[in-house]
Amino acid sequence: MQIYQGKPVFEGVAIGKIRIHKQEGQTIAFVKVEDIHKELERFGYARVEALKKLREWYHHSLDKIGKANATIFEAQEIFLSDENYVGDIENLINTLSCNAEYAIGAVQEKYRFLFEQTDDDYMKARISDLKDVSERLLEALRGDALEEETFLEPVIILAEDILPSELMRMEQEMVLALVLTKGSFYSHTAILARTMGIPTLIQVNLNVDADMDEQIAVADSESGVFIIQPDQSVTAQVKQRLQQAKCEESADDQPVGMRICANIGSLKDLESLDGKPVDGIGLMRSEFVFFEREDFPSEDEQFEIYRTVLQAMPEKKVVIRVLDIGADKQCAYLPMEKEENPALGMRGVRVLLENQQILRTQLRALLRASVYGELHILYPMVTGLEEVHSIKEILISLEKELQEQGIVYGHPKQGVMIETPAAVIISDMLAEEVDFFSVGTNDLTQYTLAMDRQSPWLADIYQPRHPAVLRMIRLVVENAHKKGIEVAICGELSADTTLTKEFVQMGVDELSVAPGYVSSVRRKCKECRK
Repeated sequence: MQIYQGKPVFEGVAIGKIRIHKQEGQTIAFVKVEDIHKELERFGYARVEALKKLREWYHHSLDKIGKANATIFEAQEIFLSDENYVGDIENLINTLSCNAEYAIGAVQEKYRFLFEQTDDDYMKARISDLKDVSERLLEALRGDALEEETFLEPVIILAEDILPSELMRMEQEMVLALVLTKGSFYSHTAILARTMGIPTLIQVNLNVDADMDEQIAVADSESGVFIIQPDQSVTAQVKQRLQQAKCEESADDQPVGMRICANIGSLKDLESLDGKPVDGIGLMRSEFVFFEREDFPSEDEQFEIYRTVLQAMPEKKVVIRVLDIGADKQCAYLPMEKEENPALGMRGVRVLLENQQILRTQLRALLRASVYGELHILYPMVTGLEEVHSIKEILISLEKELQEQGIVYGHPKQGVMIETPAAVIISDMLAEEVDFFSVGTNDLTQYTLAMDRQSPWLADIYQPRHPAVLRMIRLVVENAHKKGIEVAICGELSADTTLTKEFVQMGVDELSVAPGYVSSVRRKCKECRK
Protein backbone atom coordinates (compact mmCIF):
# COMPACT_ATOMS: atom_id res chain seq x y z
CA MET A 1 0.00 0.00 0.00
CA GLN A 2 1.46 3.33 -1.13
CA ILE A 3 0.13 6.59 0.33
CA TYR A 4 0.70 10.01 -1.20
CA GLN A 5 -0.34 13.48 -0.01
CA GLY A 6 -2.12 16.06 -2.17
CA LYS A 7 -4.24 19.20 -2.02
CA PRO A 8 -8.05 18.90 -2.30
CA VAL A 9 -9.87 20.83 -5.03
CA PHE A 10 -13.30 19.22 -4.73
CA GLU A 11 -14.01 16.93 -1.79
CA GLY A 12 -15.12 13.36 -2.17
CA VAL A 13 -13.84 9.81 -2.09
CA ALA A 14 -13.54 7.25 -4.89
CA ILE A 15 -12.14 3.76 -5.37
CA GLY A 16 -11.39 2.21 -8.71
CA LYS A 17 -8.76 1.45 -11.34
CA ILE A 18 -6.17 4.01 -12.34
CA ARG A 19 -6.11 5.30 -15.89
CA ILE A 20 -2.92 7.22 -16.65
CA HIS A 21 -3.56 10.20 -18.89
CA LYS A 22 -0.57 11.47 -20.85
CA GLN A 23 -0.65 14.80 -22.60
CA GLU A 24 0.65 14.85 -26.11
CA GLY A 25 4.19 16.08 -25.51
CA GLN A 26 6.30 16.46 -28.59
CA THR A 27 9.45 18.31 -29.55
CA ILE A 28 8.74 20.80 -32.29
CA ALA A 29 11.57 20.88 -34.79
CA PHE A 30 12.94 24.10 -36.26
CA VAL A 31 12.35 24.24 -40.00
CA LYS A 32 13.75 27.10 -42.05
CA VAL A 33 11.14 28.44 -44.48
CA GLU A 34 11.87 30.20 -47.74
CA ASP A 35 8.53 32.00 -48.12
CA ILE A 36 7.97 33.99 -44.90
CA HIS A 37 4.79 35.62 -46.24
CA LYS A 38 3.27 32.21 -46.91
CA GLU A 39 4.22 31.00 -43.41
CA LEU A 40 2.59 34.07 -41.85
CA GLU A 41 -0.54 33.33 -43.87
CA ARG A 42 -0.39 29.75 -42.60
CA PHE A 43 -0.24 30.98 -39.00
CA GLY A 44 -3.08 33.43 -39.67
CA TYR A 45 -5.23 30.58 -40.97
CA ALA A 46 -4.41 28.47 -37.89
CA ARG A 47 -5.35 31.38 -35.63
CA VAL A 48 -8.75 31.73 -37.32
CA GLU A 49 -9.35 27.97 -37.07
CA ALA A 50 -8.28 27.93 -33.41
CA LEU A 51 -10.74 30.72 -32.64
CA LYS A 52 -13.48 28.72 -34.37
CA LYS A 53 -12.56 25.65 -32.32
CA LEU A 54 -12.72 27.61 -29.07
CA ARG A 55 -16.18 28.89 -30.02
CA GLU A 56 -17.24 25.29 -30.74
CA TRP A 57 -15.90 24.21 -27.35
CA TYR A 58 -17.75 27.08 -25.71
CA HIS A 59 -21.11 26.05 -27.18
CA HIS A 60 -20.39 22.37 -26.53
CA SER A 61 -19.56 23.20 -22.91
CA LEU A 62 -22.78 25.14 -22.39
CA ASP A 63 -24.58 21.79 -22.44
CA LYS A 64 -22.28 20.26 -19.82
CA ILE A 65 -21.29 23.01 -17.43
CA GLY A 66 -23.41 26.06 -18.18
CA LYS A 67 -22.64 29.55 -19.34
CA ALA A 68 -20.65 30.79 -16.35
CA ASN A 69 -18.08 28.00 -16.60
CA ALA A 70 -18.10 27.60 -20.37
CA THR A 71 -16.66 31.10 -20.56
CA ILE A 72 -13.27 29.61 -19.69
CA PHE A 73 -12.91 28.97 -23.41
CA GLU A 74 -13.70 32.60 -24.05
CA ALA A 75 -10.95 33.51 -21.63
CA GLN A 76 -8.58 31.45 -23.77
CA GLU A 77 -9.55 33.60 -26.74
CA ILE A 78 -7.79 36.47 -24.98
CA PHE A 79 -4.47 34.88 -25.95
CA LEU A 80 -5.44 34.59 -29.61
CA SER A 81 -6.55 38.23 -29.59
CA ASP A 82 -3.59 39.51 -27.57
CA GLU A 83 -1.29 41.67 -29.68
CA ASN A 84 1.77 40.68 -27.65
CA TYR A 85 1.18 36.92 -27.91
CA VAL A 86 0.27 36.99 -31.60
CA GLY A 87 2.93 39.60 -32.36
CA ASP A 88 5.66 37.51 -30.69
CA ILE A 89 4.81 34.50 -32.86
CA GLU A 90 4.75 36.56 -36.04
CA ASN A 91 7.98 38.28 -35.05
CA LEU A 92 9.78 34.93 -34.62
CA ILE A 93 8.57 33.74 -38.02
CA ASN A 94 9.86 36.97 -39.52
CA THR A 95 13.23 37.20 -37.78
CA LEU A 96 14.16 33.48 -37.72
CA SER A 97 12.49 32.49 -41.01
CA CYS A 98 11.08 29.56 -39.04
CA ASN A 99 8.01 27.39 -39.33
CA ALA A 100 4.87 28.51 -37.46
CA GLU A 101 4.93 25.40 -35.23
CA TYR A 102 8.36 26.24 -33.85
CA ALA A 103 7.38 29.88 -33.25
CA ILE A 104 4.23 28.83 -31.35
CA GLY A 105 6.20 26.42 -29.16
CA ALA A 106 8.92 28.98 -28.44
CA VAL A 107 6.44 31.70 -27.49
CA GLN A 108 4.53 29.25 -25.29
CA GLU A 109 7.74 28.48 -23.39
CA LYS A 110 8.50 32.20 -23.04
CA TYR A 111 5.11 32.97 -21.48
CA ARG A 112 5.17 29.81 -19.35
CA PHE A 113 8.46 30.96 -17.84
CA LEU A 114 7.08 34.48 -17.21
CA PHE A 115 3.91 33.13 -15.57
CA GLU A 116 5.90 30.77 -13.35
CA GLN A 117 8.05 33.64 -12.05
CA THR A 118 5.07 35.69 -10.85
CA ASP A 119 3.74 35.52 -7.29
CA ASP A 120 0.18 35.77 -8.62
CA ASP A 121 -1.53 32.36 -8.28
CA TYR A 122 -4.16 33.37 -10.81
CA MET A 123 -1.56 34.11 -13.49
CA LYS A 124 0.30 30.88 -12.70
CA ALA A 125 -2.97 29.03 -13.26
CA ARG A 126 -3.16 30.48 -16.78
CA ILE A 127 -0.26 28.26 -17.88
CA SER A 128 -2.67 25.45 -18.72
CA ASP A 129 -4.80 27.87 -20.76
CA LEU A 130 -1.70 28.96 -22.63
CA LYS A 131 -0.84 25.33 -23.42
CA ASP A 132 -4.43 24.63 -24.46
CA VAL A 133 -4.41 27.59 -26.87
CA SER A 134 -1.06 26.51 -28.31
CA GLU A 135 -2.43 23.00 -28.84
CA ARG A 136 -5.41 24.43 -30.73
CA LEU A 137 -3.02 26.33 -33.03
CA LEU A 138 -0.85 23.26 -33.61
CA GLU A 139 -3.93 21.14 -34.17
CA ALA A 140 -5.10 23.56 -36.85
CA LEU A 141 -1.66 23.52 -38.53
CA ARG A 142 -1.66 19.71 -38.55
CA GLY A 143 -5.27 19.48 -39.65
CA ASP A 144 -6.08 17.18 -36.73
CA ALA A 145 -9.43 16.76 -35.01
CA LEU A 146 -9.31 15.39 -31.46
CA GLU A 147 -12.03 12.90 -30.50
CA GLU A 148 -13.81 12.29 -27.20
CA GLU A 149 -11.93 10.01 -24.82
CA THR A 150 -14.00 6.99 -23.78
CA PHE A 151 -13.56 4.40 -21.02
CA LEU A 152 -14.88 0.85 -20.64
CA GLU A 153 -15.43 1.31 -16.90
CA PRO A 154 -15.33 4.13 -14.32
CA VAL A 155 -11.73 5.14 -13.62
CA ILE A 156 -9.52 7.40 -11.52
CA ILE A 157 -7.58 9.66 -13.87
CA LEU A 158 -3.91 10.04 -12.90
CA ALA A 159 -1.84 12.67 -14.72
CA GLU A 160 0.69 15.42 -14.28
CA ASP A 161 -1.97 17.89 -15.37
CA ILE A 162 -5.05 18.01 -17.59
CA LEU A 163 -6.05 20.76 -19.98
CA PRO A 164 -9.62 22.10 -19.81
CA SER A 165 -10.40 20.83 -23.31
CA GLU A 166 -9.02 17.37 -22.40
CA LEU A 167 -11.33 17.14 -19.39
CA MET A 168 -14.29 18.21 -21.51
CA ARG A 169 -13.53 15.36 -23.96
CA MET A 170 -13.80 12.75 -21.21
CA GLU A 171 -17.04 10.97 -20.35
CA GLN A 172 -17.99 12.72 -17.12
CA GLU A 173 -19.97 9.79 -15.70
CA MET A 174 -16.93 7.49 -16.16
CA VAL A 175 -14.47 9.71 -14.26
CA LEU A 176 -14.47 8.75 -10.58
CA ALA A 177 -11.78 11.24 -9.57
CA LEU A 178 -8.87 13.32 -10.84
CA VAL A 179 -5.41 12.97 -9.30
CA LEU A 180 -2.84 15.45 -10.61
CA THR A 181 0.81 15.75 -9.64
CA LYS A 182 0.78 19.39 -10.73
CA GLY A 183 -2.21 21.69 -11.21
CA SER A 184 -3.54 24.77 -9.44
CA PHE A 185 -6.58 25.42 -7.28
CA TYR A 186 -7.29 28.47 -9.47
CA SER A 187 -6.87 26.74 -12.84
CA HIS A 188 -9.79 26.39 -15.21
CA THR A 189 -9.40 22.62 -14.98
CA ALA A 190 -9.98 22.86 -11.21
CA ILE A 191 -13.00 25.09 -11.78
CA LEU A 192 -14.43 22.55 -14.23
CA ALA A 193 -13.81 19.67 -11.80
CA ARG A 194 -15.67 21.50 -9.02
CA THR A 195 -18.56 22.32 -11.35
CA MET A 196 -18.79 18.75 -12.61
CA GLY A 197 -18.63 17.42 -9.04
CA ILE A 198 -15.51 15.30 -9.62
CA PRO A 199 -13.42 14.57 -6.47
CA THR A 200 -10.03 16.08 -7.30
CA LEU A 201 -6.55 16.13 -5.78
CA ILE A 202 -3.73 18.32 -7.11
CA GLN A 203 -0.02 18.56 -6.41
CA VAL A 204 0.14 14.92 -5.31
CA ASN A 205 3.73 14.04 -4.37
CA LEU A 206 4.38 11.10 -6.69
CA ASN A 207 6.07 10.37 -10.00
CA VAL A 208 3.64 8.88 -12.49
CA ASP A 209 4.84 5.43 -13.51
CA ALA A 210 3.39 3.36 -16.34
CA ASP A 211 3.14 0.39 -13.93
CA MET A 212 0.47 2.29 -11.98
CA ASP A 213 -1.98 1.99 -14.86
CA GLU A 214 -4.91 -0.36 -14.11
CA GLN A 215 -3.95 -0.68 -10.42
CA ILE A 216 -6.68 -0.26 -7.80
CA ALA A 217 -6.47 3.04 -5.94
CA VAL A 218 -8.34 5.31 -3.53
CA ALA A 219 -8.62 9.03 -4.17
CA ASP A 220 -9.67 10.68 -0.91
CA SER A 221 -9.91 14.42 -1.52
CA GLU A 222 -11.53 14.90 1.87
CA SER A 223 -8.37 13.76 3.68
CA GLY A 224 -6.04 14.84 0.89
CA VAL A 225 -4.54 11.40 0.25
CA PHE A 226 -4.09 9.13 -2.76
CA ILE A 227 -3.58 5.44 -1.99
CA ILE A 228 -2.37 2.91 -4.53
CA GLN A 229 -3.13 -0.76 -3.82
CA PRO A 230 -5.06 -0.09 -0.58
CA ASP A 231 -5.20 -2.95 1.90
CA GLN A 232 -8.43 -4.68 2.89
CA SER A 233 -8.98 -2.43 5.90
CA VAL A 234 -8.76 0.80 3.85
CA THR A 235 -10.89 -0.69 1.07
CA ALA A 236 -13.59 -1.67 3.55
CA GLN A 237 -13.56 1.80 5.16
CA VAL A 238 -13.88 3.55 1.80
CA LYS A 239 -16.73 1.31 0.68
CA GLN A 240 -18.47 1.96 3.99
CA ARG A 241 -18.07 5.73 3.52
CA LEU A 242 -19.46 5.51 -0.03
CA GLN A 243 -22.45 3.52 1.20
CA GLN A 244 -23.01 5.97 4.07
CA ALA A 245 -22.85 8.90 1.63
CA LYS A 246 -25.39 7.16 -0.57
CA CYS A 247 -27.72 6.68 2.40
CA GLU A 248 -27.26 10.32 3.45
CA GLU A 249 -28.06 11.44 -0.08
CA SER A 250 -31.29 9.44 0.04
CA ALA A 251 -32.09 11.02 3.41
CA ASP A 252 -31.34 14.40 1.88
CA ASP A 253 -34.51 14.00 -0.15
CA GLN A 254 -36.41 15.32 2.87
CA PRO A 255 -37.53 18.99 2.82
CA VAL A 256 -34.97 21.46 4.19
CA GLY A 257 -37.15 24.57 4.26
CA MET A 258 -35.80 25.82 0.93
CA ARG A 259 -36.06 24.20 -2.49
CA ILE A 260 -32.76 22.95 -3.90
CA CYS A 261 -33.04 22.65 -7.65
CA ALA A 262 -30.65 21.91 -10.49
CA ASN A 263 -29.41 23.94 -13.43
CA ILE A 264 -29.22 22.01 -16.68
CA GLY A 265 -28.04 22.85 -20.17
CA SER A 266 -28.96 19.73 -22.15
CA LEU A 267 -31.11 16.61 -22.16
CA LYS A 268 -28.03 14.64 -21.16
CA ASP A 269 -27.91 16.61 -17.92
CA LEU A 270 -31.18 14.94 -16.92
CA GLU A 271 -29.27 11.65 -16.56
CA SER A 272 -26.91 13.25 -14.04
CA LEU A 273 -29.91 14.10 -11.86
CA ASP A 274 -30.90 10.46 -11.48
CA GLY A 275 -30.90 9.63 -7.78
CA LYS A 276 -30.06 13.17 -6.70
CA PRO A 277 -32.35 14.85 -4.14
CA VAL A 278 -33.51 17.69 -6.39
CA ASP A 279 -36.76 19.58 -5.91
CA GLY A 280 -36.96 20.36 -9.60
CA ILE A 281 -35.11 22.14 -12.37
CA GLY A 282 -34.51 25.74 -11.37
CA LEU A 283 -32.99 26.74 -14.69
CA MET A 284 -32.95 25.01 -18.03
CA ARG A 285 -30.90 27.01 -20.49
CA SER A 286 -32.73 26.51 -23.77
CA GLU A 287 -29.74 27.66 -25.86
CA PHE A 288 -28.73 24.04 -26.54
CA VAL A 289 -31.96 23.64 -28.52
CA PHE A 290 -30.75 26.33 -30.92
CA PHE A 291 -26.97 25.97 -31.07
CA GLU A 292 -25.00 23.56 -33.25
CA ARG A 293 -27.67 23.74 -35.93
CA GLU A 294 -27.86 25.28 -39.38
CA ASP A 295 -31.30 26.84 -38.88
CA PHE A 296 -33.89 27.60 -36.20
CA PRO A 297 -35.61 24.55 -34.66
CA SER A 298 -39.26 24.21 -35.60
CA GLU A 299 -42.10 24.54 -33.10
CA ASP A 300 -42.65 20.76 -33.11
CA GLU A 301 -38.94 20.05 -32.53
CA GLN A 302 -38.90 22.38 -29.55
CA PHE A 303 -42.18 20.99 -28.22
CA GLU A 304 -40.76 17.45 -28.13
CA ILE A 305 -37.67 18.57 -26.20
CA TYR A 306 -39.59 20.60 -23.64
CA ARG A 307 -42.12 17.81 -23.16
CA THR A 308 -39.31 15.31 -22.58
CA VAL A 309 -37.84 17.47 -19.82
CA LEU A 310 -41.20 18.01 -18.12
CA GLN A 311 -42.08 14.32 -18.23
CA ALA A 312 -38.69 13.48 -16.70
CA MET A 313 -39.58 15.60 -13.65
CA PRO A 314 -43.12 14.52 -12.69
CA GLU A 315 -44.79 16.67 -10.03
CA LYS A 316 -41.72 18.91 -9.83
CA LYS A 317 -41.27 22.42 -11.17
CA VAL A 318 -39.24 22.99 -14.31
CA VAL A 319 -38.04 26.51 -15.11
CA ILE A 320 -37.16 26.93 -18.79
CA ARG A 321 -35.47 30.15 -19.79
CA VAL A 322 -36.28 31.36 -23.28
CA LEU A 323 -33.41 31.77 -25.72
CA ASP A 324 -30.76 34.00 -24.14
CA ILE A 325 -28.73 35.10 -27.12
CA GLY A 326 -26.40 37.99 -27.82
CA ALA A 327 -23.08 39.18 -26.36
CA ASP A 328 -21.04 35.98 -25.88
CA LYS A 329 -23.67 33.67 -27.40
CA GLN A 330 -24.24 33.83 -31.12
CA CYS A 331 -26.12 31.73 -33.66
CA ALA A 332 -24.54 31.53 -37.10
CA TYR A 333 -27.97 31.60 -38.71
CA LEU A 334 -28.98 34.78 -36.84
CA PRO A 335 -26.41 37.37 -37.92
CA MET A 336 -26.13 40.29 -35.53
CA GLU A 337 -24.42 43.61 -35.93
CA LYS A 338 -20.98 43.89 -34.32
CA GLU A 339 -21.17 46.05 -31.19
CA GLU A 340 -18.47 48.00 -29.41
CA ASN A 341 -19.69 46.69 -26.05
CA PRO A 342 -21.86 43.60 -26.63
CA ALA A 343 -22.35 42.96 -22.89
CA LEU A 344 -24.32 46.21 -22.80
CA GLY A 345 -25.96 45.75 -26.18
CA MET A 346 -28.47 43.49 -27.88
CA ARG A 347 -28.92 40.40 -25.72
CA GLY A 348 -31.60 38.38 -23.98
CA VAL A 349 -35.17 39.58 -24.25
CA ARG A 350 -34.06 42.61 -26.28
CA VAL A 351 -33.05 40.34 -29.16
CA LEU A 352 -36.26 38.33 -28.91
CA LEU A 353 -38.50 41.38 -28.99
CA GLU A 354 -36.62 42.59 -32.06
CA ASN A 355 -37.03 39.15 -33.67
CA GLN A 356 -40.49 38.25 -32.44
CA GLN A 357 -40.99 35.23 -34.67
CA ILE A 358 -38.24 33.43 -32.74
CA LEU A 359 -39.97 34.23 -29.44
CA ARG A 360 -43.44 33.38 -30.75
CA THR A 361 -42.32 29.97 -32.02
CA GLN A 362 -40.60 29.12 -28.75
CA LEU A 363 -43.51 30.31 -26.61
CA ARG A 364 -46.02 28.31 -28.67
CA ALA A 365 -43.92 25.19 -28.10
CA LEU A 366 -43.65 25.95 -24.38
CA LEU A 367 -47.37 26.60 -23.98
CA ARG A 368 -48.16 23.28 -25.67
CA ALA A 369 -45.59 21.40 -23.57
CA SER A 370 -46.80 22.92 -20.31
CA VAL A 371 -49.72 20.48 -20.08
CA TYR A 372 -47.14 17.75 -19.34
CA GLY A 373 -45.77 19.21 -16.13
CA GLU A 374 -45.28 22.18 -13.84
CA LEU A 375 -43.65 24.59 -16.27
CA HIS A 376 -42.33 28.04 -15.38
CA ILE A 377 -41.10 30.29 -18.20
CA LEU A 378 -38.21 32.64 -17.49
CA TYR A 379 -37.23 35.78 -19.44
CA PRO A 380 -33.58 36.99 -19.39
CA MET A 381 -32.11 40.49 -19.23
CA VAL A 382 -35.38 42.26 -18.40
CA THR A 383 -34.78 45.86 -17.32
CA GLY A 384 -38.18 47.53 -17.72
CA LEU A 385 -41.93 47.09 -17.41
CA GLU A 386 -42.38 47.75 -21.12
CA GLU A 387 -40.60 44.49 -21.96
CA VAL A 388 -42.86 42.52 -19.64
CA HIS A 389 -45.97 44.17 -21.11
CA SER A 390 -44.81 43.31 -24.64
CA ILE A 391 -44.28 39.66 -23.66
CA LYS A 392 -47.73 39.50 -22.08
CA GLU A 393 -49.33 40.83 -25.27
CA ILE A 394 -47.52 38.15 -27.30
CA LEU A 395 -48.67 35.44 -24.88
CA ILE A 396 -52.30 36.57 -25.13
CA SER A 397 -52.18 36.47 -28.92
CA LEU A 398 -50.55 33.01 -28.92
CA GLU A 399 -53.14 31.59 -26.53
CA LYS A 400 -55.84 32.91 -28.83
CA GLU A 401 -54.14 31.28 -31.83
CA LEU A 402 -53.83 27.92 -30.11
CA GLN A 403 -57.43 28.05 -28.92
CA GLU A 404 -58.73 28.83 -32.42
CA GLN A 405 -56.66 25.98 -33.83
CA GLY A 406 -58.00 23.54 -31.23
CA ILE A 407 -54.52 22.88 -29.81
CA VAL A 408 -54.30 22.04 -26.11
CA TYR A 409 -52.08 24.34 -24.05
CA GLY A 410 -51.43 25.18 -20.41
CA HIS A 411 -50.94 28.32 -18.37
CA PRO A 412 -47.34 28.22 -17.10
CA LYS A 413 -46.11 30.74 -14.58
CA GLN A 414 -44.07 33.65 -15.95
CA GLY A 415 -40.91 35.02 -14.34
CA VAL A 416 -38.00 37.35 -15.03
CA MET A 417 -34.29 37.17 -14.43
CA ILE A 418 -32.99 39.78 -12.02
CA GLU A 419 -29.50 40.35 -13.36
CA THR A 420 -29.09 44.12 -13.65
CA PRO A 421 -29.17 46.93 -11.08
CA ALA A 422 -32.13 48.38 -13.00
CA ALA A 423 -34.19 45.24 -12.41
CA VAL A 424 -33.25 45.29 -8.73
CA ILE A 425 -34.34 48.90 -8.26
CA ILE A 426 -37.74 48.33 -9.90
CA SER A 427 -38.20 44.83 -8.49
CA ASP A 428 -41.21 46.06 -6.49
CA MET A 429 -42.86 47.11 -9.77
CA LEU A 430 -41.83 43.97 -11.64
CA ALA A 431 -43.23 41.85 -8.81
CA GLU A 432 -46.70 43.14 -9.65
CA GLU A 433 -46.38 41.84 -13.21
CA VAL A 434 -44.85 38.35 -12.89
CA ASP A 435 -45.16 35.16 -10.83
CA PHE A 436 -41.56 34.72 -9.68
CA PHE A 437 -38.01 36.07 -9.81
CA SER A 438 -34.76 34.26 -10.54
CA VAL A 439 -31.60 36.13 -9.58
CA GLY A 440 -28.73 35.66 -12.03
CA THR A 441 -25.82 36.54 -9.77
CA ASN A 442 -23.13 36.23 -12.45
CA ASP A 443 -24.36 39.14 -14.56
CA LEU A 444 -25.72 41.02 -11.56
CA THR A 445 -22.25 41.01 -10.01
CA GLN A 446 -20.40 42.21 -13.07
CA TYR A 447 -22.95 44.92 -13.85
CA THR A 448 -23.01 46.09 -10.22
CA LEU A 449 -19.22 46.21 -9.91
CA ALA A 450 -18.71 47.45 -13.50
CA MET A 451 -16.15 44.65 -13.95
CA ASP A 452 -15.86 42.00 -16.62
CA ARG A 453 -15.85 38.77 -14.65
CA GLN A 454 -13.63 37.11 -17.28
CA SER A 455 -10.94 39.79 -17.24
CA PRO A 456 -7.64 38.32 -15.95
CA TRP A 457 -6.53 41.82 -14.94
CA LEU A 458 -9.47 42.17 -12.54
CA ALA A 459 -9.31 38.69 -11.04
CA ASP A 460 -7.71 39.85 -7.79
CA ILE A 461 -10.31 42.53 -7.09
CA TYR A 462 -13.44 40.92 -8.55
CA GLN A 463 -15.66 40.12 -5.55
CA PRO A 464 -18.70 37.90 -6.17
CA ARG A 465 -19.61 38.28 -2.47
CA HIS A 466 -19.42 42.08 -2.56
CA PRO A 467 -21.75 43.65 0.04
CA ALA A 468 -23.49 45.63 -2.71
CA VAL A 469 -24.47 42.42 -4.49
CA LEU A 470 -25.78 40.81 -1.31
CA ARG A 471 -27.75 43.93 -0.41
CA MET A 472 -29.33 43.88 -3.85
CA ILE A 473 -30.39 40.26 -3.42
CA ARG A 474 -31.91 41.10 -0.02
CA LEU A 475 -33.83 44.02 -1.54
CA VAL A 476 -35.18 41.78 -4.30
CA VAL A 477 -36.37 39.19 -1.77
CA GLU A 478 -38.07 41.84 0.36
CA ASN A 479 -39.85 43.42 -2.62
CA ALA A 480 -40.91 40.04 -4.00
CA HIS A 481 -42.32 38.76 -0.71
CA LYS A 482 -44.30 41.96 -0.21
CA LYS A 483 -46.11 41.13 -3.44
CA GLY A 484 -46.45 37.44 -2.61
CA ILE A 485 -44.05 35.99 -5.18
CA GLU A 486 -41.01 33.77 -4.71
CA VAL A 487 -37.30 34.35 -5.39
CA ALA A 488 -34.74 31.81 -6.62
CA ILE A 489 -31.01 32.28 -7.04
CA CYS A 490 -29.58 30.44 -10.03
CA GLY A 491 -26.12 31.99 -10.49
CA GLU A 492 -22.76 30.84 -9.15
CA LEU A 493 -23.42 32.28 -5.68
CA SER A 494 -26.24 29.77 -5.20
CA ALA A 495 -23.62 27.02 -4.80
CA ASP A 496 -21.40 29.04 -2.45
CA THR A 497 -22.02 27.29 0.87
CA THR A 498 -20.35 30.13 2.77
CA LEU A 499 -23.43 32.19 1.85
CA THR A 500 -26.12 29.54 2.36
CA LYS A 501 -26.91 30.68 5.90
CA GLU A 502 -27.21 34.29 4.76
CA PHE A 503 -29.57 33.28 1.95
CA VAL A 504 -31.67 31.32 4.44
CA GLN A 505 -31.84 34.37 6.72
CA MET A 506 -32.81 36.58 3.78
CA GLY A 507 -35.75 34.28 3.07
CA VAL A 508 -34.62 33.12 -0.38
CA ASP A 509 -37.12 30.48 -1.51
CA GLU A 510 -34.91 28.43 -3.80
CA LEU A 511 -31.29 27.79 -4.74
CA SER A 512 -30.64 26.28 -8.15
CA VAL A 513 -27.16 24.85 -8.68
CA ALA A 514 -25.11 22.67 -11.01
CA PRO A 515 -25.98 18.96 -10.49
CA GLY A 516 -22.65 18.27 -8.76
CA TYR A 517 -23.48 20.73 -5.97
CA VAL A 518 -27.04 19.62 -5.17
CA SER A 519 -26.19 17.33 -2.25
CA SER A 520 -23.61 19.60 -0.60
CA VAL A 521 -25.86 22.66 -0.80
CA ARG A 522 -28.82 20.68 0.55
CA ARG A 523 -26.77 19.43 3.48
CA LYS A 524 -25.52 22.94 4.24
CA CYS A 525 -29.06 24.28 4.09
CA LYS A 526 -30.18 21.59 6.53
CA GLU A 527 -27.37 22.58 8.93
CA CYS A 528 -28.46 26.21 8.76
CA ARG A 529 -32.01 25.25 9.73
CA LYS A 530 -30.94 23.48 12.94
